[in-house]
Amino acid sequence: MLADPDLTEADLERLVTRFYAAVRADADLGPIFNDAIADWPHHLGKLSAFWSSVMLLSGRYHGRPMQAHLLHADRITPELFGRWLALWSDTTDALFPPAVAARLQEKARRIGDSLQMGLRFYADPTRKAPHHDHA
Repeated sequence: MLADPDLTEADLERLVTRFYAAVRADADLGPIFNDAIADWPHHLGKLSAFWSSVMLLSGRYHGRPMQAHLLHADRITPELFGRWLALWSDTTDALFPPAVAARLQEKARRIGDSLQMGLRFYADPTRKAPHHDHA
């Protein structure tokens, strides 16, 4: 994958700021995000770094998104992922030309699918911890 030539760091910061303003105001998503995040300016910086790493291959993000989502797994449903993606689509459509918006939407959908698979995996009561033979 190559860095997206039609996006800049400033574009992604603007996207993250506008998108998470919508998330925070959303009746379904807002309570979950606002309960989980104490320092929004810091979190928006992390999210901008995440999207920079994803779309521009900048390597700026050094977090662990699965672990962050696992902390709130009891509140995260497939419907909420759908709502998140709908807001993401609305925001990207408003800010970018159609081809750029489509790339951002596809990337977000894939990331969301991966997070949902991971959440289901870790929530599976039949999953066994890996066995380590120290013989």
